[in-house]
Amino acid sequence: MHRSLYKTSIRLIVGALSLGLFLTACSHPACQYDIMGADEFVIDSYQIRQGKFAILTMMGMPVGELDCEAMEEYKDVIAEDDVLNIAIHHPKRKDLMESFQFINNTVGGFKVTDGQIYLPDISAVYVLGLSLEEASALLQQKFREQIQDIEVFVKYQDRLSRRVELTGMVEHATVPVNGKIRLYEVIANAHIPPDANLFMSYVQRGGCPLPVDLYQLVNEGDMCQNIVMRGGDKIFIANKQDSAVMVMGEVNSPRPVFLPYGFMSLREALVHAGGIPFTGDKRHIQVIRGNLQCPKIYTLAWEHIIHLPNDSLLLMPGDTVYVTATTITEWNRFISQLLPSAQAFQTGWGVYQIVSPN
Repeated sequence: MHRSLYKTSIRLIVGALSLGLFLTACSHPACQYDIMGADEFVIDSYQIRQGKFAILTMMGMPVGELDCEAMEEYKDVIAEDDVLNIAIHHPKRKDLMESFQFINNTVGGFKVTDGQIYLPDISAVYVLGLSLEEASALLQQKFREQIQDIEVFVKYQDRLSRRVELTGMVEHATVPVNGKIRLYEVIANAHIPPDANLFMSYVQRGGCPLPVDLYQLVNEGDMCQNIVMRGGDKIFIANKQDSAVMVMGEVNSPRPVFLPYGFMSLREALVHAGGIPFTGDKRHIQVIRGNLQCPKIYTLAWEHIIHLPNDSLLLMPGDTVYVTATTITEWNRFISQLLPSAQAFQTGWGVYQIVSPN
């Protein structure tokens, strides 16, 4: 009788666990998952290989085309609030040469205010919209109306509006522009770290991101991305941790794996997670992509990973790799979780037998 009661109790425990799982599953609305195999994963991997814009399109964020004018150099002119460094040379007027040098070194130069600059010995000169060469010629003409044989040289000391602002993983926050400097040179001057996430980095102009792939420019040498920079442009250099895939389930070290280039081979991601132990079912390696409520799920086997090329099995940001456990592993875990409850019940039943008068 005691054994029969014990078996009945075990059935009740298992039944309660099953009922709980059933109710949990029913509490969430069903979704028609797209279950795909290795062929579909390889096809999508070739699309990932096309670069950032193809990946963004797969993520539901299509990108427009780059304007052709972004590649063209333009005439650089003096703007409001620019600070000019002006030097003069005259064989006899050493005092005037030293006064200009003093202003450049101590005051910081000659600031453009209301389009004009104010100089010693002559009236204010309107230089807004002129190139440096045009400004030099105009100032020299003004001075020679009073002093013969004088030469004037103008360059930029600082530019408040004609510069690119950089944020994120950079050492230098601003880089001046001159109508010719391009994106690659600006990035080189900003001194970004070698592990910066160029996939998540972007260039912004007028408050909108430009369709520029920094990874293709810096790592692949694609000069079609090397746009001419303009004053007011902003560049954000992302951290390597800003995009990742999750490797979970039966792996030795479940963890996020960072994607500084926007993609990684499935084989490499499994290596980062320590590989698959004997408890993992190598016939069921799943890649979950997209919205977790209704994702696209690829099912692959170990044979695909070891026989197909790395660039045919690519992961992209947001993917989750899940390695299922073998049937015997799941059973052993179920038993190991169930036994403590059964043993506790058996102990309680034994105590009940001892104290029960019947």
